[in-house]
Amino acid sequence: MGQTTSTPSPQNTSIPATAGPSTSKCPIDHSQMQANAPRPTSTARCPVDHDKPPTPAKCPVNHDEMNPLNQMPDLANARQPGQKVDLPTERVESSIPRDGSEKWEYPSPQQFYNALVRKGWETPEDSIEVMVDIHNFLNEQAWQEVLKWEKRQYDGNDLQLTRLRGRPGELSPKARLHMLAGWLFPSRFTHEPPFDRHDWVVRRPKTGEEIRYVIDYYSAPPEADGSPVFSLDVRPALDSFGSVKERIAVATEEAWASLREKENTPRREPRN
Repeated sequence: MGQTTSTPSPQNTSIPATAGPSTSKCPIDHSQMQANAPRPTSTARCPVDHDKPPTPAKCPVNHDEMNPLNQMPDLANARQPGQKVDLPTERVESSIPRDGSEKWEYPSPQQFYNALVRKGWETPEDSIEVMVDIHNFLNEQAWQEVLKWEKRQYDGNDLQLTRLRGRPGELSPKARLHMLAGWLFPSRFTHEPPFDRHDWVVRRPKTGEEIRYVIDYYSAPPEADGSPVFSLDVRPALDSFGSVKERIAVATEEAWASLREKENTPRREPRN
């Protein structure tokens, strides 16, 4: 079940679909250092004290500060050093339940900006609020697509999104197939990769089951007025027999619907 959706944005505002991390490297040219380095004399000694045990390396991310529900650090609402634009710190509640009484909250524009700065991504400060609106809109649409899948198997209105994980840069198997099809059949498919990927785990309270969903976010050609358009590919991960069966059933239904549409399309008779 894929969905193409457009989101309103102010005209004449250029909003990138995603911001890419800047590539960084060591500022020192080590090859030149090696070429120009003086040859060691007989009195030279290794600068490393081998009698002292080395300090073990550790992950730069403090996993004790990670939120296990969304695999994200708890971001502060504090203003960044050198920040020029005042960004709102209020958070918006989503329509997505996280348990019986609470719903997920979206990050404030300030938190969103802090997350981009933490990742090293360069983003115009005056575009953050529009990017947050688009982010929230897409996730609301993704949840509606999840509900369509769930209604096929689960009889209940108490579904919950228990946890989620952003996996940008990690291509799903289906995304890889789409890219391959784009290279082979460029007139029918796009070879552009998704600009983002999420994994959502949905809980069915009546049965206690947890179902993982994979969401690929694609950019589509903008509308005539410049409004950005996005395509969401939402489907259950192939983690269980039930999910495999549903994926096959939906693919079959969509194929038959496409064939019936072609058969019902009136054909133009060639003119003499």
